[in-house]
Amino acid sequence: MIKLRVTEILKEKNKSKYWLFNKLNDIENISYSNFNNLVENKTKSIRYINIEKLCKILECTPNDLFKFLD
Repeated sequence: MIKLRVTEILKEKNKSKYWLFNKLNDIENISYSNFNNLVENKTKSIRYINIEKLCKILECTPNDLFKFLD
């Protein structure tokens, strides 16, 4: 299984989910519930464009963004 590491990256950068939501919302209108589902790994898919946006905002690579679970 693959997991998004958004909350972990936010902690590493001392940023909040609210900060990320505002940054992401500046780029694309996204509801907080959809955003929260994404960040909390409660979604079954993610578009490439959203991966790109997250990477740009969080200043990371897709490799940093995802983690394989056993």
